[in-house]
Amino acid sequence: MEWKNIYRGMLMGTSDLIPGVSGGTIAVVLGIYDRLIEAINGFFSKDWKRHLGFLIPLGAGVVAALLLLSSVIHWLFEHFPNQLQFFFLGLIAGILPFLFRKAGMKTHFSAVHYILLFAAALLVASMAFFKEPGVPELLDTSSTRTLILLFFSGWLASMAMILPGISGSFILLLIGVYPTVIEALSERNIVVIAIVGAGVLVGIVISSKIIQYFLVHHHASTYAVIIGLVIGSLAVVYPGMAGGIGGMFFSFLSFLLGLVAAVSLGKLEYE
Repeated sequence: MEWKNIYRGMLMGTSDLIPGVSGGTIAVVLGIYDRLIEAINGFFSKDWKRHLGFLIPLGAGVVAALLLLSSVIHWLFEHFPNQLQFFFLGLIAGILPFLFRKAGMKTHFSAVHYILLFAAALLVASMAFFKEPGVPELLDTSSTRTLILLFFSGWLASMAMILPGISGSFILLLIGVYPTVIEALSERNIVVIAIVGAGVLVGIVISSKIIQYFLVHHHASTYAVIIGLVIGSLAVVYPGMAGGIGGMFFSFLSFLLGLVAAVSLGKLEYE
């Protein structure tokens, strides 16, 4: 078992609680994105035991973060939204130099790759226009129709979670089920958690196969898209400047902390 993956999973799970921040982006920060995709697909191969040793601690960390930190993150998001978002802005910006090196932009990128990068960035950045003030109302989870909606919402969100730059929580927010899912996690509503979780698992298995194919057969193009998704997510996460000098100062400080955290995590993982 790769027990180091517990803390990695907790970081990914924490990020997945924030609309606009992708667990896939955190996997890139930690340098395990390619391995994650390989492990999910390899779970159904003859080498499943090795991949299970990678996935179990990672999954345990994700679940622990979702259950233990959902209330904390929700509180921070309500009371310190700018500072929290600026922290994640710094975290995302801090991984871009690593992505540039990983993709070999200087040597492997052609005009087509830059077009793909720009298109992906534009696609994700356009989601910023879908952000609406206020929070959707809680759904009636005793309704079968709602439970079916939650399953497919989990499916769609998981496909976003596994892609760097696209937030599964943001997809849930767009669909209108985010508050319902967060309340279920906070209140330990096993039925809702199980239904959304089943949708997430199905979506992850299907989308990971597609991503792995492109990583193997179209590596440079895939990384061009990934870099574009990450750059575009900066526009989605950016909450605007807080009012007053004090608010701006703490937002800027949060950004620097996120930047330092990304660089520190990168050094920790690659030393």
